[in-house]
Amino acid sequence: MARPRGSYAKGIAKREEILDTALEIVARDGYSRATVRELAQAVGLSQTGLLHYFGSKEQLFIEILRRRDAVDFQVVSGEGALPVDLERALTDLQRHNAEVPGLVQLFSRLSAEAVEPDHPAHAYFRDRYREARTSGAEAVRERQAAGDLPEGIDADRLAVLLFALIDGLQMQWQYDPEIDMAEHLSYFWSLLGR
Repeated sequence: MARPRGSYAKGIAKREEILDTALEIVARDGYSRATVRELAQAVGLSQTGLLHYFGSKEQLFIEILRRRDAVDFQVVSGEGALPVDLERALTDLQRHNAEVPGLVQLFSRLSAEAVEPDHPAHAYFRDRYREARTSGAEAVRERQAAGDLPEGIDADRLAVLLFALIDGLQMQWQYDPEIDMAEHLSYFWSLLGR
């Protein structure tokens, strides 16, 4: 496939710069304190110029979440392969999340707001949760086939519970950072006979 040329390539590069910078700022300062103005200044644009790349503030923050997902995938999978050890991958992800409180806040806030069907992020979260449940259930079945998890566990239900647990731990951790999300997730796995 040919590489984009000219102003199109520059536009793609600027959009990537915006997302990388925004990810750092939101991780550091939190969703509440990361303003469009601050993000625009950080990349040398006006607020209007920044939003030109995304269409709206809401879409900008959805794209920041997509970038967060891509970074998280690298955290759990290394160089692109799906994680073999679901327990390790999700526990590592919780350790990583503890280092980026602003991104956890962004995820939690937008997730709560997006329950309304007409919210711009509704489809993003609906699809993200569906994909997480599907991949989680597949990973559970693989672990069952390998003898690492009991066969009697319903993989689909376990996946739903697992992601509910992760979201709940993240929410509680925002209120009380003394909660060790990774440790509690490890304890959950131990209850399954892991």
